[in-house]
Amino acid sequence: MQTKIKTILAIFILFVSASSCDNYLDLKPQDGIVRAEFWKTKEDIQAAVIGIYSSMLNSPPGVSDDFNMTEYLFMYGELRGDMLGAGGNVTDEQRDIMNTNIIAANGITDWSAFYRTINYCNTVIDLAPAVKGLDPTLTQTQLNNYLSEALAIRAYLYFTLARTFKDVPLKLTATLSDKDNFQIPTSTQSEIFAQVIKDLKLAEEYSVEDYGNNASNKGRITTYAINAMLADVYLWTDKYQEALDCTNKIIDSGRFGLISNVSGNSWFNTVYAKGNSSESIFEFQYTTENLPPFYSIFYQRPQFIASSDALEDFFGVDTANPSNRDIRGEQASIITGTNLIHKFVGFDNTSIKALQSSDTHWFVYRYADVLLMKAEASALLQQGQAAIDIIKEIRLARKAISLTVEDVGSEDTAGIISYILRERGREFAFEGKRWFDILRIARRNNYERLDILLDAAITSAPPQQQQSIKAKLKDPNSHYLPINTFVLYTNKALVQNPFYK
Repeated sequence: MQTKIKTILAIFILFVSASSCDNYLDLKPQDGIVRAEFWKTKEDIQAAVIGIYSSMLNSPPGVSDDFNMTEYLFMYGELRGDMLGAGGNVTDEQRDIMNTNIIAANGITDWSAFYRTINYCNTVIDLAPAVKGLDPTLTQTQLNNYLSEALAIRAYLYFTLARTFKDVPLKLTATLSDKDNFQIPTSTQSEIFAQVIKDLKLAEEYSVEDYGNNASNKGRITTYAINAMLADVYLWTDKYQEALDCTNKIIDSGRFGLISNVSGNSWFNTVYAKGNSSESIFEFQYTTENLPPFYSIFYQRPQFIASSDALEDFFGVDTANPSNRDIRGEQASIITGTNLIHKFVGFDNTSIKALQSSDTHWFVYRYADVLLMKAEASALLQQGQAAIDIIKEIRLARKAISLTVEDVGSEDTAGIISYILRERGREFAFEGKRWFDILRIARRNNYERLDILLDAAITSAPPQQQQSIKAKLKDPNSHYLPINTFVLYTNKALVQNPFYK
């Protein structure tokens, strides 16, 4: 294990030690070092792939990012949603995004952590195939499996960037030398989505169904993680039958299921505190040796809390029978009174993990996500009853209370989609999905449901700012973050999102 850790650290140092001051994507290493001293055996490929996963948990040695990728994923998916409130230690830049007061100099718009990991993926994709000619023990199947992981992670990161910034640079080859061209214009969001789908299809062809142990099956890219990603991007590109087909591949595998007929306390401990449950498809694997950022940002010095009305508005409060609770709400996602975000720091419904054991994972895709994506695709394919049945299945397993049930007809597509959006809010509270869910549904059919986005944006905003926020958000370009000022300065081929000019 120590040898493997040292190898991973060496890779990270290798990938960043030759950084150039004019390299706006924060990509590199030099070609000669990479080819001559590494990329000789299948173990080198394996270590490089492990390095990709590690880079999503932490910044590599020698790189001092203010946030790691998990924090960016949380902020990009939640700051602009309707479930988050500002904690006592929220930064000015975080508060500005929450209040739609966004400028290009805001450090949260820095995308270097994403492009750094994308370059690690590109490096594996470009250089790993040549190892087959050097190491006779490397089979084509093994090589393809490693390429699948790199392709899928690259696709997921580009998918996230395109949902966050809209148009972004698309670089599909490794940055291996300071002679590489760093003046790269943006590709359109639709071009990014098309590449994401292309990468994921190839990744699925090369993918692994079972690594032979639970931690790897939940913490590494599998066929099922790829299909969850594909279903997600298909919903963003209005390919509803394709999305439905991808969700069915996961459901029909029989490998996943909702945990039901258990107490909320047991469910919470199994799904969140321990992780890698039967509901899990892909999780970032934090450990007690490599702790996530949650303990600090949610508990010790909270930057974020649940919005003041999140518990009542989403999960409902049965004042006549306090024990009647949605197992996802009070004492699970949210602690009553303090509005503490409990999901990532709790051991069970009543206790907090100690700092040294606060190893809760980051949840990228869970089985409930697959079911609700299937419900959304089904509703949009005019299979309304199938969508309603899925919602009922999830609500039954989660012991959702009657105060949040909605009476929608099977022909009421808009009503069903609204119900799904609220159910997704209950199910994935603070898991980095809320803003993306709102935006995806609002923008469909030429922003037919812009009202959903406007209402969400002003939920936690000061009253005196609400009209200004609504006015800004009537411009679709405002729904995406600006390109960071430093990035624009170093890459002259980029053009700023017109809303921020």
